[in-house]
Amino acid sequence: MKIVIIIPTYNEKENIEKLITKIFALNISGLEILVVDDNSPDGTAQVVKNLQNKYPLNIIERAGKLGLGSAYIAGFKKALEMQADYIFEMDADFSHDPDDLPKMIETAKNFDLVIGSRKIPGGKVIGWGWTRKFMSNGAMWLSRTLLGLKAKDVTAGFRCFNSKVLKTLNLDEINSNGYAFQEELLYKTQKANFTIKEIPVTFIDRMEGKSKLSKKDIIEFFLIIFKLRFK
Repeated sequence: MKIVIIIPTYNEKENIEKLITKIFALNISGLEILVVDDNSPDGTAQVVKNLQNKYPLNIIERAGKLGLGSAYIAGFKKALEMQADYIFEMDADFSHDPDDLPKMIETAKNFDLVIGSRKIPGGKVIGWGWTRKFMSNGAMWLSRTLLGLKAKDVTAGFRCFNSKVLKTLNLDEINSNGYAFQEELLYKTQKANFTIKEIPVTFIDRMEGKSKLSKKDIIEFFLIIFKLRFK
């Protein structure tokens, strides 16, 4: 069984070595990490390359800051070439706890997509103010209502896919590139009748580096909802 964790990066020099080290310390059999770096000016890619002699670690270096969605699409295609059985999405900033990986892998044996959820009993968010929580809950309610999404946490970025999901979906038809990418991918996974399971995780807002969420991402999120609903 091969497991590939895809980690998109842009200026994550403060986090990436610590994260990679912690993940591999879990001694998960068949695990590899694939970093997709968007030409980080802080030298993130070089930190990753310096670790390649120590760990089963791969990197895709892209020409510029091309976006979260396209980073994952590039990572998915590479992971499928690597013949991965399970493919993870995971943030580089420790907002996703590596200690949750084993239970997600175990759950993935019975479901096609496992979501590390902040929105079900036992899941929570640490470090957000009430304004961000209110906006997040409102956006998720709207997308779940209009798109009929069954999952509670539609924008979760901590996911484990059975490779058959990503082989079945037409990845080139996924056009969103910011955080709307997560809702579009979830919508198409559900529409293709794959089984989806949420398990509770604690999301901790980043301690190092800057958030990548922009106004453009927020606008795209709502545009994608209406595009998918009325397509």
